[in-house]
Amino acid sequence: MEWIILIFAGLFETGWAIGLKYTQGFTRPWPSLFTLLAMIVSVWLLGIAVKSIPVGTAYAVWVGIGAVGTVILGMVLFSEPAGAGRILSIALIIAGIIGLKMTTLP
Repeated sequence: MEWIILIFAGLFETGWAIGLKYTQGFTRPWPSLFTLLAMIVSVWLLGIAVKSIPVGTAYAVWVGIGAVGTVILGMVLFSEPAGAGRILSIALIIAGIIGLKMTTLP
């Protein structure tokens, strides 16, 4: 269950990272509110996950999910570059996330 919570924490991290773009420097109220709430939920869920997942593993997976999600959504929503190097880098991050999950004690 903690791994599912950690995945959701990473998804909320993606949400707040993308939300930062829409806040325009926290000058737009609704996107700013969404972004701040996503930050709180993300860290709260991470805190729950580290009760039973080693903190180093949980943090790395949380950041990895957030990074991968943010890069992919950046490509889709903001037409950021999607070259082979970026795709390979995303794949390597995903491989690292999977490796950390597989080598972490239950």
